[in-house]
Amino acid sequence: MVQIDLKKIEEKWKNYWETEKIYKFDGSSRKKIYSIDTPPPTVSGEMHIGHAFSYSQEDFIARFMRMNSFNVFYPFGTDDNGLPTERLVEKINNVKSKRMPRGEFIELCLKTLKEITPEFVQNWKNLGMSCDFDISYSTINKESHRLSQKSFIELFNKKEIYEKEFPSLWCPECQTSIAQAELEDQERITSLVYLKAKLEDGSFIIYATTRPELHPGCVGISINENGTYVKVKSKDEIWIISKEAYEKMKFEFPLKLVEEFKGNKIIGKIAIVKYSEQNVLISHDISAKTEYGTGVVYYCSYGGLDCVQWMNRHQEVKPVIVMQEKGVYIKGPCKGLKSFEAREKIVELLKKEGHVIKEEKLNHIVNVHDKCGTPIEFISTKQWFIKVLDKKKKLIELGTKINWYPEFMQKRYVNWINGLEWDWNISRDRHFGIPIPVWKCENCHNFILAKESKLPIDPLITPKKCPKCGELAKPEKKVLDTWATSSLTPQIASNLVKNKTKLPFSLRPQAHDIIRTWAFYTIVKSYLHENKIPWKNIIISGNVSLGGEKMSKSKGNIISPKEIMEKYSADALRYWAAGSKLGNDLDYQEKDLVAGTKLINKLLNASNFVFMNLKDYDGKKPKKLEELDEKFLIELNRVIFTTTSRFENYDYSKAKFNIEEFFWKFFCDLYLESVKKRVYSEKGDKKKSAQWTLYQSFLAILKMFAPFIPFITEEIYQGHFKIFEKEKSIHLIEWPKLNKKEFKKWDEPKIKTHANELTLFSDLLTQVRIEKTKVQKPMNAECILTLNKLNYEDLKGMLEDFKNVTNAKEIKSGENFRVEFI
Repeated sequence: MVQIDLKKIEEKWKNYWETEKIYKFDGSSRKKIYSIDTPPPTVSGEMHIGHAFSYSQEDFIARFMRMNSFNVFYPFGTDDNGLPTERLVEKINNVKSKRMPRGEFIELCLKTLKEITPEFVQNWKNLGMSCDFDISYSTINKESHRLSQKSFIELFNKKEIYEKEFPSLWCPECQTSIAQAELEDQERITSLVYLKAKLEDGSFIIYATTRPELHPGCVGISINENGTYVKVKSKDEIWIISKEAYEKMKFEFPLKLVEEFKGNKIIGKIAIVKYSEQNVLISHDISAKTEYGTGVVYYCSYGGLDCVQWMNRHQEVKPVIVMQEKGVYIKGPCKGLKSFEAREKIVELLKKEGHVIKEEKLNHIVNVHDKCGTPIEFISTKQWFIKVLDKKKKLIELGTKINWYPEFMQKRYVNWINGLEWDWNISRDRHFGIPIPVWKCENCHNFILAKESKLPIDPLITPKKCPKCGELAKPEKKVLDTWATSSLTPQIASNLVKNKTKLPFSLRPQAHDIIRTWAFYTIVKSYLHENKIPWKNIIISGNVSLGGEKMSKSKGNIISPKEIMEKYSADALRYWAAGSKLGNDLDYQEKDLVAGTKLINKLLNASNFVFMNLKDYDGKKPKKLEELDEKFLIELNRVIFTTTSRFENYDYSKAKFNIEEFFWKFFCDLYLESVKKRVYSEKGDKKKSAQWTLYQSFLAILKMFAPFIPFITEEIYQGHFKIFEKEKSIHLIEWPKLNKKEFKKWDEPKIKTHANELTLFSDLLTQVRIEKTKVQKPMNAECILTLNKLNYEDLKGMLEDFKNVTNAKEIKSGENFRVEFI
């Protein structure tokens, strides 16, 4: 057996597709446009398995639409102005951006991107993506730069953007503010520390916290004024806790009940919190629940979202800033330390001074930055925001106008919007990014915007005088969050073809973990700029797991798609990716790659058989088809109908299952074996009928496999079909159509009857093979068959082909099925 060099085949057709511009978008065509807005992959290293998984799935749809006479607009982009790219540049060049002059680091980023991007993009070409790579963009190039700054100016003028000093989510590692959408929940083991603060009357109010290191920034203690609290005696001290807490704690401590009272009795009392710069007032707050902890809550600036929310409700309280932007404490006994070190030190100090009652180990959900895994802090800084909180209802309504596949993913979008606590923070304290095109006059506090004709622009290298007072204005140092640019990908892509594609695009394919970012932000921008939805349809892919566990670098269970393609092939990898329906996760199993390789080999072997027997084929349909051929083509029509319907509903996995089942069961196991004798030794119409059916059915099968396994289908098409079909690629050929004329001959019950008869043919053939295997006879062993009367009548028009495939000397009608060997 000749070994097939799949790598050589892939290289050949990759070069051919590129040279011949097979996937080129034709701006002058009158065909209906099918436009795809794909989130561009982040330039942060090699393609990962999640990329290969989700991008293969969207490519199945793109190829199907192209074969259905759409002019497919499918540009390729790279997202290269975000933190992942900046961190990659730091890693590659062994530098730290914050320790370099801004201009020098930006130059290094652009130089590094120029070096690494071609190889990065090649990963997608190797996968067989049918993008028009001649229509490409990056989120940092000049045109994206211009459009992003234009967006900022338009929204500022519409009063949808504002600047505010606010306790923002802050990553101490990346030293930048981040948006709520960039948070991830991570479970970590921490300690819940029970502490006491002394009141004026000498009693102690008991509270618990996971952030004791923030004591220098303590600004308040709250209780529930309507809740029931108690004074209890512990040794020589009086403690104040909720009644519920007392019932729990009395099993740990010898507590004696002294007094029971309503919380309002101690509202307004002063508590002395160790290491706090000020004595704090006991107040009522809705967050204090008597059934949680001790029923007493301690607040600081800023220990977390709950602290930010508390301070919004208690605006008379002024924040005490204890941490600077690097995440280092600037006040108290932990000055100069970061949170983890500070926590250990302050607990040790509090224990020595008798303020700690107990510690409990617990699994605690911590908000971390999704780019680096560092726990976030809240630091009060000036940032730029786009208003979204006042548009929640409208944004949810817009989501309902988009078709979601699978439909339940829309709920994630709705839940995200309902859970929003802040407006969209679009500014970042980084070097590499698109500059915010604003200057501010410190004399008259006037904001000066760049003129649109001057975009793109960098305020730091472009001096600007205030038009009101003539003073030199201060340029904005911050850059735009990458999402502020990436949310414009439909507009950026349309701009590449002089806006011949417009909103809404036909399709947005993406993973479910970026619904809260890419989907949400793009919907926001499309609404604010054009009052439209960005796409008609959105398809959501799942994650890749290994042994049931999600793949991630931190777990060390990464599988490289590059290595998979080297060992198996791109087609085999794509075949695996088609094994999961939209929204579902897929476990990586090597057996699926083996199955894909087996399919490739079978297609090649089938093509060799078909065309070996079509040497004298004249391409003309015979006047009459043999009954087996007719029934087989009717079943093929049913598969075409089902597969097409699946694809139109973005259900590629079931489409693959339908065509694959038909290929193995009916084409290979049944039809090829059944017509061998006719094409080998018959002449005239019987042979022509088989040849016609072989050609038409195998071409249809190849077309339906083409979106999934593009390389091998192109190889077979070019080697055998192109001479007849003339089209320069199978990926430009028309998708197989239903033979409506044939279908009209039969009503639905009769079509089902034909399908049942073909299935009966297949089932009886399987039974004969099983009987031969039982007695260890070869498949070509001669035999005499007896079929029950009903089956005999059903197969009457196909008995000759059934005799041929089973090598039966005679087929008789009787009471029961029987195989006799000669």
